[in-house]
This record gives sequence, C-alpha cells and structure tokens, in this order.
Amino acid sequence: MFYDKFYSHVEAILFASGDPIAADKIAKILDIPADHVEDIIFDLKEELAKPVHGLTIRHIAGGYQLCTKKELADTIGKLGQAQETKLSQAMMETLAIIAFRQPVTKQEIEAIRGIKSDKILNALIELKFVKEAGRKDAAGRPILYATTNDFLASFGLNSLLDLPKLPKEVFPEIEELPANMENE
Repeated sequence: MFYDKFYSHVEAILFASGDPIAADKIAKILDIPADHVEDIIFDLKEELAKPVHGLTIRHIAGGYQLCTKKELADTIGKLGQAQETKLSQAMMETLAIIAFRQPVTKQEIEAIRGIKSDKILNALIELKFVKEAGRKDAAGRPILYATTNDFLASFGLNSLLDLPKLPKEVFPEIEELPANMENE
C-alpha cells in the first residue's frame, strides 16, 4: 500500500501527542486523506493487540490516544509516577449533575444538591473536568458550566452519548441526551 510509509508517522504522532488527537488533524499533519488515517489506525490497533505489545490505541474524546493496555495497570502503577486524583462524593455529585444537565448554572446545581457548590466547581475547573460554557440568557446572565474533553478522557468516554442512561426518577425531565451533545 502506498500509505505504508505513514504507519510509523501516525504511531509517532499518537505517542507524542499524549492526549487524544482526531484523525482529521493527523491527516492534515501528514497531508493524506482522513479515511486513510482511519485505516492506518485500525491496522496499528490490530498489530498492537498482539500479546507482545504493551500498548493499545483507544478511541476517546473524539480522537485517538496511544495507551497502556489495561492488563498492565499493576506494572505501570509500580512506577509511582502516576498520581491518581481522587474525587470526593460532593465532586462526583456535582460532576454528574453537570454531565447530564449541561450547560447548567451554579444556581441550578445548588438547587439539585441543596448546598453551595462554589469550592467544588472551582476544584472541578482546576482539574479541567469542567469549563465555563457561556452565559445563560436570564436575569444576571449567570455562567453556564459544561464538561470538557479531559472529563471524557478520564472517564473513558468518546462522547456524552456514552454516558449511562439514567432512571427517570433521577431527572424526570431528561428523556435522553440530544444528538448534538458532544464536547468540543
């Protein structure tokens, strides 16, 4: 195949990026069609699936990321370099509200939780799980909050459509997520 010479380039881009990177961005870098990049990634993923490899390619947050295989987590954990962020119960509650109701204001979050959420929102923004997503067209123009691609990547989601379905009693007004609910 003419594009064989690009396999190493795609692999190197995935490695150097660290974060998920979209196929069309890789295609632009290499000046080849995006569908060829998708084919190359598919072939690389198959090659990496062999037991002699410790890496895999995951499709998350709208892009591709080179990652360690799950079964090697204990080995990698021994490095001691990976610092795991523990989210408190309050942070998880707030993050769930934002993920399922976004864009949402602080006041709406506090109405659901029944408690002030300033510090928690600031911590989630600092962790890059939440971002300001504009202002609501209402009195005082309150800030709207939404999840980020870091949120998707950290929770292993490709898009918000991958969130689990909630029972109607949790948020009765939410039937299902709109088709356009994908992060930027």
